[in-house]
Amino acid sequence: MSETGENRTPYRRLLLKLSGEALIGDGQYGISPDVIHRIAGEVHELHAMGIELAVVIGGGNIFRGVAGAAKGMDRTSADYMGMLATVINSIALQEGFEKLGLYTRVMSGIEMPRVAEPFIRRRAMRHLEKGRIVVFAAGTGNPYFTTDTAAALRAVEIGADVVLKATNVDGIYDKDPNQFPDANRFETVTYDQCLAQNLKVMDATAISLCRENKMPITVFDLNQPGNIMRVAMGENVGTQIRAS
Repeated sequence: MSETGENRTPYRRLLLKLSGEALIGDGQYGISPDVIHRIAGEVHELHAMGIELAVVIGGGNIFRGVAGAAKGMDRTSADYMGMLATVINSIALQEGFEKLGLYTRVMSGIEMPRVAEPFIRRRAMRHLEKGRIVVFAAGTGNPYFTTDTAAALRAVEIGADVVLKATNVDGIYDKDPNQFPDANRFETVTYDQCLAQNLKVMDATAISLCRENKMPITVFDLNQPGNIMRVAMGENVGTQIRAS
């Protein structure tokens, strides 16, 4: 495991939320080894600075429960399939992290002891205290909850300082910047604004959970190399969601 150094960032413990689509790279689906390597490299830099880091990964690069349900599948079955997709992605991340010498534990909301530890809050916190990267797989372990909600829940449970929500855009806009050239980006936005204006950066359950527990969220562009470090160092990158 890499030796950790002095923590010179505003945060002691972070939860990084990655979408499954972030792992696709230039392809149309699946997992890009190059993307895994780049993310692992940035995580390695944070770890070397003494930051405790947990990760929640989606499964949209393999299967999305909501999309499956929209095509006629039973929603519960589709969601469980999506959870299993997150386990595949979590194992891929673990492999990438460990190739760089980072001790990593995958903890699953669905028990599958041959590939992951069951999620136990105290055990997760102990892993973090020992300098291990913890990847939370299978969402909350329940259907009808997104991995955004899982990220908010796990962040609160482990006492994270912030949720870093990595996306394909450089923050939160008042409308879709891919469709509207005049879209305006927010530097900061409140939880209530996100809900009232239906900004859709995270689902309403996740935003509400963060609001109730005063958990700040930073939304930023993962495609820009080095952005994870910039956000962790407190630079003005992306959009911050907070109480006021």
